[in-house]
Amino acid sequence: MDISLFDYHLPDELIAQYPLEKRADSKMLVLDKESGQFSDSQFSSFADNLQAGDCLVLNDTSVFPARLQNGKRRSGGAVEIFLVRKLTDTSDDGSVCSWRALTKSSGRLKAGEEIIFGSDERFAVTLVRKHPDGAWEVTFANYEIEQRIISQFGSAPLPPYIQRAADKSDTDRYQTVFADQDKSGAVAAPTAGLHFTDEILEALERKGVIIAKLTLHVGPGTFKPVQVERIEDHRVDPEWAEISAETAEKINNARAAGGKIIAVGTTVTRTLEFVARKSGSDRKVSDFAGMVDLYICPGFEFLVVDSLLTNFHLPKSSLLILVSALVGRDIVIGAYEHAIIEQYRFYSYGDCMLIR
Repeated sequence: MDISLFDYHLPDELIAQYPLEKRADSKMLVLDKESGQFSDSQFSSFADNLQAGDCLVLNDTSVFPARLQNGKRRSGGAVEIFLVRKLTDTSDDGSVCSWRALTKSSGRLKAGEEIIFGSDERFAVTLVRKHPDGAWEVTFANYEIEQRIISQFGSAPLPPYIQRAADKSDTDRYQTVFADQDKSGAVAAPTAGLHFTDEILEALERKGVIIAKLTLHVGPGTFKPVQVERIEDHRVDPEWAEISAETAEKINNARAAGGKIIAVGTTVTRTLEFVARKSGSDRKVSDFAGMVDLYICPGFEFLVVDSLLTNFHLPKSSLLILVSALVGRDIVIGAYEHAIIEQYRFYSYGDCMLIR
């Protein structure tokens, strides 16, 4: 299929620059994947769409302040370092912490350079080597310095279409209420989960909905545009994911009992479908820890996910293509056109769509 089929025009004013005051006040477009019919709703009524015995699967990754600003070269030039993924916790001698990172600078950076943060020259990031794709391997001298630099100079890694600097409110709002702080590693929020409140989750459990959690550390590749004409030729960047035996059991038992599996976000969808294929056992999910690189496009057979809660995605993006694989390209584009007419808010801090 040609990538042009997944294009649409979005007025700039519909790109949400800030979150709503209350998470659950988001609009929700409810789309029936069998009939293609959709209706306008509010996320506050999300629980009405689920039944006892259904299993809601959340991504409990925690976003960390990955954008390190105000770095300086010894020559004085400004440098920003965007931490993408930790490569090693420590070196063999227990000292160096290594990361994959993206950089932004006014001049050409060189391997071996130190980028200083603040007035203390111990607070430095060393550029080790540049990879062919433009990313760098960088190191911190030790864990303490790594954490001090991240906490003092890091900011919320807001996506590029939010045209403002991150502020203190983003530390809380660009994070789900169910994020596990011991599972820090995402550089982008699993945004479908941003609408949930503790009260809505409690209401779902009282209704008999099973809550299961997995972890996928969302990387910057989530914003990577599809740059090929044939969507089948695209590849997604791998991201680290983990499913516990407890989560796998909850999902498999819910399916066996006739419950639906509702994925909260494309990250959950890709993880579940990847693991189901890897386990190769009657559409079941098993415990897993490793890299996930599943690309989902129309023609894909879903083995696990029945329903999907998702935000509205960028034109020509792999995320829009994934959603189209679940319900059909024409139906999705029609739903997006309706959302634009009805002034839905788009992208990370925007409204959502439930495909059931």
